[in-house]
Amino acid sequence: MEFGTRIFIAFLVSQVVCTGSQEEEEKAECVPGFQEKEYRVEYSGGFLKDIPLLQVVFDDCTGNEGVEFEVSNPDFLIDEKLNLVPRRHVIDSGDVMFVHGVNNHVDDMAQVTIMGAPSRSPQTLREILGLSDMMPYRSKRSLLVPPMFVPENQRAPFPRLIGKLQVSTTDLSGKLVEGPADLDVSVIDQNDNRPVFKEPRYSGEVQEGSPTGTTVMTMTAYDADDPNTDNAVLRYIIVRQLPDKPSPNMFYIDPERGDIVTVISPHQLDRETLPTTQYELEIVAKDMAGSEVGLTGTATATITITDRNDHAPEFTHSLFQASVNEGSTGVVVNLTVDDRDDPATGAWRAIYSIINGDPNQNFEIQTNLDNNEGMLSVVKPLDYESAMFHTLLIKVENEDPLVPDVVYGSSSTATVYITVMDVNEGPVFFPDPLVVIRRENIPVGSFVAMLNATDPDYLQTQSIRFSVLRDPADWLIVNPFKGNVTTRAILDRESPHVHNNQYTALFMATDNGSPPASGTGTLIITIEDENDNAPYIFPSVARVCEDSKDMNVVIGGRDKDIHPNTDPFKIELGKQPGLEKTWKISRINDTHSQIMLLHSLKKANYNLPLVLTDSGVPPISNNTELKVQVCTCKKNRMDCSHAGSIQTNILLLLGLVLLSILCL
Repeated sequence: MEFGTRIFIAFLVSQVVCTGSQEEEEKAECVPGFQEKEYRVEYSGGFLKDIPLLQVVFDDCTGNEGVEFEVSNPDFLIDEKLNLVPRRHVIDSGDVMFVHGVNNHVDDMAQVTIMGAPSRSPQTLREILGLSDMMPYRSKRSLLVPPMFVPENQRAPFPRLIGKLQVSTTDLSGKLVEGPADLDVSVIDQNDNRPVFKEPRYSGEVQEGSPTGTTVMTMTAYDADDPNTDNAVLRYIIVRQLPDKPSPNMFYIDPERGDIVTVISPHQLDRETLPTTQYELEIVAKDMAGSEVGLTGTATATITITDRNDHAPEFTHSLFQASVNEGSTGVVVNLTVDDRDDPATGAWRAIYSIINGDPNQNFEIQTNLDNNEGMLSVVKPLDYESAMFHTLLIKVENEDPLVPDVVYGSSSTATVYITVMDVNEGPVFFPDPLVVIRRENIPVGSFVAMLNATDPDYLQTQSIRFSVLRDPADWLIVNPFKGNVTTRAILDRESPHVHNNQYTALFMATDNGSPPASGTGTLIITIEDENDNAPYIFPSVARVCEDSKDMNVVIGGRDKDIHPNTDPFKIELGKQPGLEKTWKISRINDTHSQIMLLHSLKKANYNLPLVLTDSGVPPISNNTELKVQVCTCKKNRMDCSHAGSIQTNILLLLGLVLLSILCL
């Protein structure tokens, strides 16, 4: 009875029907899924491990890519050849099992009946079908309903019949066991979208001499169709190359990845010998994995052959010649080179260097950025008498290093032969400046210095004449033939033309060349001081208020001479009798003294006679007067406009002393 129930349930399951319309059946050449739905196997006491029992027939109509199979009995599997194979030795297999096949295009099931197998007593249809383990995503139902498939882009009229479905599960008494079941309807993608490149034009570059197989760029197209079908599986090809020299197949594109790589040999990939530095490729992307029925999209790839430093610069001549006047500077010759590399790149730009013949660094070379020429310049004037000729060895290199298999050859060096032209040079003073020491006030006609000048043109016989070029105080005279300098006036250290005790004069020496040339030299006379200036007081006028209680005046001494002919100064009252009874002088320091009035004075102007003596040897004294003004002072304002006439008697002198004390 149990066996009969199992057969009946299996029969019910087998009644699950999916019927398409007659119109679609006529159009379909392939029905996805198991081509045979029921299989039989004879039971003979058990099944041995890895021994196939049968081969199922399954076709998803697209090549069976990605199909996965599951067997309701976990002791069995479907291998790569679609064979039903035991995983281990099996004795109790049951009398029925189901095989489930599924991928993105189909979801179908077949039944395998084990003829003569010992019967089991499963309690539910779920155990018979083994669906609890095999299909967890259908764990809520025991019934299996194959999905329906509808192609996209169907034509009207709508609605359209795509199939019929009847589902029922009952026991022997007719009672409904399970139902209803879900029906999955899948829309089948059609190849109705062409591949599309993101951009119509792509740019890439590859360096000349690159190894065969070097990746230049990657072309990528996109297809809006189902990516899990061949409708979106793209293949790339190069359909045209312009120009097609030296080979029409200089590049290759990986059909699947779209990587463009070089095919031409590194030797032929020479930028300097190729007919152009840019190649244009027409790239086609085709779907359906490149089959004839696939749709296509097109884009253009422009490939630039970039330069590398595979050509050393070469001088256009092995010998360059130039002439230059001695004593001059500037560019003397332009050195020209050839370089086959790309202009305005580091592989073309030249760097010049002097590798021999310039021990004193008289020359330098700068690169002309416009034409790559080397501008050889004299930066330190040349001397004809020292060297009439100069031979320089010049080397040229590139900013970028050469590739490993290229070296600088003999053509990358050149010789420059420079002739120095003689020029009449002016005489040169030695030493310059000439410094001497002389005391001021020496007699007129005294010897000051002997000028020394030589002519650099020693290969010529020339005479020299001396002359005064600048003599600010007009103190000096020079012998034009011998060069001895003497005084024509008194030297005065205190002259405004003397600075820091030094007097500067400028002389000129002129040769008799053609044309004559001259040179200048400086004479610096350090003038020693004589005590020839009398000291003087400051200030010479003092103002005090008439009502001041203490009339004191502070005065100081000054001298145009310098130490030791100046301070300390001695300041004394004049020799007039009686002054010491009215005035008193007290020394403050080496330069200043204080004058105090011993008696009060009225408002007036007073002249106080003083004697000021310096410390020179012999000392010099100066008889002078201090003018003292006694003024009216009110509210911090001093009025001296109504001071009386100057008094000369002793009483007036006494008054002056008092005013001086008040000013202090």
